[in-house]
Amino acid sequence: MYKRELYIHNRECLIMFHRRAFTLIELLVVIAIIAILIGLLLPAVQKVRSAANRAKCSNNLKQIGIALHNYHDSNQEIPPQGVFTVGNPFFSYSPHARILPYLEQANLYQFVDLNAPHSSQPLVTQQRIATYICPSEIRDQPNIGTPTTYPVNYGTNVGTWLAFDPTRHLHGDGAFGVNAKLNFESISDGLSNTLGCSEVKAYQPALRNGGQPNGHDVPPPSHPSQIASFGGGFADNWSHVAWVNGEVLQTGFTTAFPPNTVIPYTTGGRTYDIDFTAQRLGFSTTLQTYLVVTSRSYHTGGVNSLFLDGSVRFIRNSISQATWRAMGTRAGGEVFFEN
Repeated sequence: MYKRELYIHNRECLIMFHRRAFTLIELLVVIAIIAILIGLLLPAVQKVRSAANRAKCSNNLKQIGIALHNYHDSNQEIPPQGVFTVGNPFFSYSPHARILPYLEQANLYQFVDLNAPHSSQPLVTQQRIATYICPSEIRDQPNIGTPTTYPVNYGTNVGTWLAFDPTRHLHGDGAFGVNAKLNFESISDGLSNTLGCSEVKAYQPALRNGGQPNGHDVPPPSHPSQIASFGGGFADNWSHVAWVNGEVLQTGFTTAFPPNTVIPYTTGGRTYDIDFTAQRLGFSTTLQTYLVVTSRSYHTGGVNSLFLDGSVRFIRNSISQATWRAMGTRAGGEVFFEN
């Protein structure tokens, strides 16, 4: 009798065990449901992450704006884009280096010698300044070289097109001038109407130093396709890899074309989106430095931009060329309305 009861009990347990198991079809259905849920949630997560990165980027620019105002209060001027001796190339420090004490980087600034080329001070050049890096930047990494440098994602506004004319000692029409001593009183268009900084991408390819165009008062190009015809030496991964460097290709931008405009250049069977300079600063006593250094970002639809009053606005790619250029001039007298 006992054996029979034990047999019946074991048989019932076995049946219950089999009843608790999932069939292959049930497992596949569950997996399919999980995959669908992930597919629905992933875009939402990415959207939240993108919004957070954009907000952090905006905050970086606000901190730079506060630092610029404190620098101006202390020195009664806007930091120069760079200080270059005509015909005597000198690797001048950037505005970013000059405002370090106002970004809680006073200890690092103690090692900065503005009278010596930054290339001779590797302790400074290799430092990563978190405020100068957008969290969406995909190449947040040092540029290994002599010396090693760290990239930057916020360029200073040197104006529309011309950065420096060595024959007339003229700088551009933006807020940051080469060899300039500008101040807020120089910004007759108004601080709230004039760009201070805007986003740029690190490791941007560039076309450099072909000497064209040259001459006084060359008008800015009207279409991106014109740039490749100016010629020059092509360098991949060149622009915005050194926050210490006063060269416009490294720490500046121009407003020749609206944000994220593609400047096409084809070489080796591949088309690149480039920056451009006709002539490197300080390397010639006669050739003008004209540049197209476009504001770019990894944010969808536009770029974060700092105005000289300290406000940060998101400027959409759809902004008109005329309006964007008007925002870039310090004393153009333009009246514009944002799109």
